[in-house]
Amino acid sequence: MFSWYRQVTPRERKTFWACFGGWSLDALEVQMFGLAIPALIAAFALTKGDAGLISGVTLVTSALGGWVGGTLSDRYGRVRTLQLMIVWFSFFTFLSAFVTGFNQLLVVKALQGFGIGGEWAAGAVLMAETINPHYRGKVMGTVQSAWAVGWGLAVGVFTLIYTWVPQDMAWRVMFLVGLLPSFLIIWVRRNVEEPDSFQRLQKDNAIPQSFFKSLAGIFRPELIRVTLFGGLLGLGAHGGYHAVMTWLPTFLKTERNLSVLNSGAYLAVIIFAFWCGCVASGYLIDRIGRRKNIVLFALCCVVTVQCYVFLPLTNTQMLFLGFPLGFFAAGIPASLGALFNELYPADVRGGGVGFCYNFGRVLSAVFPFLVGHMSDSMSQGSAIGIDAGIAYGVAVFAALCLPETRGRDLEANATSVSAGISGNQRARA
Repeated sequence: MFSWYRQVTPRERKTFWACFGGWSLDALEVQMFGLAIPALIAAFALTKGDAGLISGVTLVTSALGGWVGGTLSDRYGRVRTLQLMIVWFSFFTFLSAFVTGFNQLLVVKALQGFGIGGEWAAGAVLMAETINPHYRGKVMGTVQSAWAVGWGLAVGVFTLIYTWVPQDMAWRVMFLVGLLPSFLIIWVRRNVEEPDSFQRLQKDNAIPQSFFKSLAGIFRPELIRVTLFGGLLGLGAHGGYHAVMTWLPTFLKTERNLSVLNSGAYLAVIIFAFWCGCVASGYLIDRIGRRKNIVLFALCCVVTVQCYVFLPLTNTQMLFLGFPLGFFAAGIPASLGALFNELYPADVRGGGVGFCYNFGRVLSAVFPFLVGHMSDSMSQGSAIGIDAGIAYGVAVFAALCLPETRGRDLEANATSVSAGISGNQRARA
């Protein structure tokens, strides 16, 4: 499955590690906050609503950062924007260690989210444009799996610090560690080059001259269709994930009285399953195509969720069922990086990728809301199952409305993509 690593060029390997490292460090920063929430609630007398507001605002700013960061990469370069965003989110994570109240924490976390979203967009475009089209799906899926690596690192850092540092200071020390990712840019500056497609844009003087014109470039007539359906795909993918992950733990704990959710074993299963799902999805999208892969994982997600909410599970059974849940939930996001990059020409690729991926992250909040609202008139399990089915149905519909892009050569010249792909644009694996 990883034979591609021996066959790519040294330049491609260095870019892979830069993007893999950036995304894993994104996850490290995000998951550290989630682990620190109980300590923050105690330190600043926060309510659960306050903690939820911080998470929600961070989600919105990360979505905005993804769109803006992607557009900046179209203007100033993929590598330069990647470096900027790594420094940005590292600095504001570090700054979180010095906050003294709710308002400061809200502002700092919002600014951190902006950098995290921008890093993903710049890194995704950099990796997609650098790697050989024959391996793009596998590599992009493996890069997405870095989230699981960062998640695991966050758990390790949390455990280590809370073992050796007094409880009232441990969360501050943990956020101080957030500055370390900024040192990644030293390696990036020395080892990572701009993709050929961006260098070609510079040579041809085809880089958008206005930031706002570049920001709106994804809505020009020949791209409006893929932008709308790409955003809809992002909505379905993230909506299904949040509908399940927001309410399923509460459902299983309160209505099924299952305790394994709070165990380290269950968390380890989910993290490992997420990594496996990303890697497997990356392999499949190069074998069966982007659209079929999304449809496959969406259907498997729906079936798995129905098993969770309707089968009478024991703690042991749920522990084992955690693997397919994490596995299939990871498969759709792991498909999006390759697909979204292949939908756009080089001059607006960053903006397009950032918008489509993050548009759904903001609007996906409607699905957890619907679960809560529907639970007033039906069982919570039924509400979760119905909403997850609707969200993943939206993802399937949007995927089928987009062109199949497997193997597309990401040339610098802008071409019409809404009409589909001609035979000579495909390089089948």
